Amino acid sequence: MIWKPHVTVAAVIEDNGRFLLVEEHIAGQRVYNQPAGHLEQGESLVDAVVRETLEETAWHFQPVALIGLYRWHQPETGTTYLRVTFSGRGLLHETGRPLDADIERIVWMSAVEIREQAESLRSPLVLKSIDDYLAGAAYSLDLLADVE
Repeated sequence: MIWKPHVTVAAVIEDNGRFLLVEEHIAGQRVYNQPAGHLEQGESLVDAVVRETLEETAWHFQPVALIGLYRWHQPETGTTYLRVTFSGRGLLHETGRPLDADIERIVWMSAVEIREQAESLRSPLVLKSIDDYLAGAAYSLDLLADVE
């Protein structure tokens, strides 16, 4: 059997020092995460993060830069994730649009508030992505190529 990590994408959207997060319930617990989800077959990484952000937050997302590529091994499940995290802008919020079934609500939090919720973050990737963004990590989207 060939081992494969789960490839996911995430969006870091900042507005006046506050970051867009989703509140979701996982295994009976309330957790916070960036808008994020799995890459689907045939989908580009950029298309995936735009789609996931819209589905989870009702925000139209314009990726501007790549923050980083992160490998994380989830100890409870044994699953390994390869996460591609983007920064960008929320262009338009469709206030009446329904959110994915797993999402309870969207919230805006400062970096300090996110750190205060460290125990309620879905994974350590949430804070790592924020910290890297705040440290200025911003790589060109030209690093990504879809080769057919």
